Amino acid sequence: MSYFKYIIILIFTFTFTNIKAETSNYEKGKTLFDKKKYDLAKFKFEKDIVFNPKNENSYLYLAKIHKFKNDDSQEEKNLNTVILLNPKNEEAILNLASLKIRKSNYSETKNLIKDLKNVCKKFCKETSNLEEKLNTLLKK
Repeated sequence: MSYFKYIIILIFTFTFTNIKAETSNYEKGKTLFDKKKYDLAKFKFEKDIVFNPKNENSYLYLAKIHKFKNDDSQEEKNLNTVILLNPKNEEAILNLASLKIRKSNYSETKNLIKDLKNVCKKFCKETSNLEEKLNTLLKK
């Protein structure tokens, strides 16, 4: 019976050590992102999502990586996931509105700016700038 205890303890130790190791993937990804090592950072953020599927920040950084790679569809997909997880994520709403302007989808941009104004705390100035840009484009 004592061997059984040791096996159980060993299994728990291995499992929790492995989980703890995986929780740092987001931080590693962020460090790699800051060093502009986007492919490695992308891998770490994706790995983080496997273990933490509700980590909105990993999706946000994936969206930023896809923006650098000019992959609008993946950027949009990740931004939509962030907003699904946290409808008040200002940065995601702002980035999605900017993407919609780039794609000439002005009606969705208007709605996103409206949403952003309702939650605005950190990106209020950027929201105003985006609204001015949209108004200028609509006047053309």
